[in-house]
Amino acid sequence: CVLKLGQKLNEGKTKQIFELVDEPGHVLVQSKDQITAGNAVRKDQMEGKAAIANRTTSCVFKLLQEAGIKTAFVRQQSETAFVAAHCEMIPIEWVCRRVATGSFLKRNPGVKEGYRFSPLKMEMFFKDDANNDPQWSEEQLLETKFSLAGLNIGRCEVDIMNRSTVAIFEVLERAWATQNCTLVDMKIEFGVNVHTKEIVLADVIDNDSWRLWPAGDRSQQKDKQVYRDLKEVTTEAMQMVKKNFEWVSERVKLLLEPKACGRVVVLMGSTSDLAHCEKIRKACGSYGIHCVLRVTSAHKGPDETLRIKAEYEGDGVPTVFVAVAGRSNGLGPVMSGNTAYPVINCPPITPDWGAQDIWSSLRMPSGLGCSTVLSPDAAAQFAAQIFGLSDHLVWSKLRASMLNTWVSLKQADKKLQACSL
Repeated sequence: CVLKLGQKLNEGKTKQIFELVDEPGHVLVQSKDQITAGNAVRKDQMEGKAAIANRTTSCVFKLLQEAGIKTAFVRQQSETAFVAAHCEMIPIEWVCRRVATGSFLKRNPGVKEGYRFSPLKMEMFFKDDANNDPQWSEEQLLETKFSLAGLNIGRCEVDIMNRSTVAIFEVLERAWATQNCTLVDMKIEFGVNVHTKEIVLADVIDNDSWRLWPAGDRSQQKDKQVYRDLKEVTTEAMQMVKKNFEWVSERVKLLLEPKACGRVVVLMGSTSDLAHCEKIRKACGSYGIHCVLRVTSAHKGPDETLRIKAEYEGDGVPTVFVAVAGRSNGLGPVMSGNTAYPVINCPPITPDWGAQDIWSSLRMPSGLGCSTVLSPDAAAQFAAQIFGLSDHLVWSKLRASMLNTWVSLKQADKKLQACSL
C-alpha cells in the first residue's frame, strides 16, 4: 500500500524521515543508496544499499522487539523503508565494545587490539558533525540538561540508556554467535517517543552500526570498516563492499530462527492441580517454549508415569519435566531417579500441611538431582534458563525481562521521589 507522506522531518547522510499523514505518531524512515565514512569526508553511491540496510535494520529490530526490548520500530513498509514511532532523538551515540579496536586504540595508547572487555566497555559521543562527534562523559551529558518531547534527561534516564545499551549488545552478541560471528562493537541511538514519553531504541541498527568479525577474525570483517579502510574507491572495491553488506543482510534473517526447540512437560498428580499447572504453561508461553500438561501419579500408577516419561525421552526433543504433586510428592523424585533429563518440583503448597509436605520435594535419596521451585512463574523461568543456554531467542527474552524489571524499579523510584518532594 502507498502511504501518504507529510513533511520531511529530517534528512541525514543515509536516510530521510517523513511524517505520515494517516498515521499520527508514526514516521517513515526511508533509506538512501549512499555510503559514507569519516563524517562524510568520503561518500559514494552504492546501488541497492538502501534495500540492504532496510532489510538488515528491520530484522535486527524484530529480533530485539520479540525479545521484549522497547524500540521505535513498527513494521517494514517497503524494500527501502520502515515505519517507526515518532521520536525526538537524544543526540548521543552510545558505543558498546566487547573487543578493543578502531578509535579506542588511538585514544588509549598501550592497549593492544583484541583486548576483551568484561564487563562491556561503554562510551558516548555527542552528535556534532562540525566537531567530529566528540567523546562525552556522563557528567557532560547530565550538565547539558537535554529536554526532549517534554522529558528531562537526568540521572535516571542516562542510567536507563546505559543499561539498555548493554542489554541490546548482549542480545545481538548472542544472536551473532549462532552464526559463528563476533560482535566486536556497536553504536546505537535512543529517542523519546513523543506520545508515550518513553525512552526507546530508535534510529537504525544496520551494517554501518557495528563491527562483525566471522570466527573472531578481523581479516574477514563484513561491516562498513571494509569501506572505511579502502585505499581508493574503485568499481571492484565497491562490489566487494556491497557483497559484504549483502552477506550480512542474508545472515541477519537467520538470527530470527530458533536454534533448538525445547519443551516443558508438566506432570500433575491429579486435575485438582490444573490451575497451578496452567500458570506454568502460560509463563512458558511468554518465553516461546512449548508446554504439555499430563496427569499421572507416581504413587498410584508408577508404571504409567514411567511410560509417559519414555514417550518424551524417545523423540529426541530436549525436555524439562516439571512435577506438580500436592501432599507427598512422589512424582518428582521418581521421575528424577529414572531420567537423565532435568526435573523441577513445583508443589502446590497449602497453608495447613505445607510446611510438612515440602520436605517430600526437598529431602532426596542420593543420586537424585531434582530442584524445587515454589512459584509456577519461577519454575517456568528456571526451565527457560536451562533452554536459554542453547537457544539464543529464549535467552534474549530472559535478558530483556531482566532489563525491563530494572527499568521499572528505576522509574518507580523516580516517581516516588517526585511525589514526596
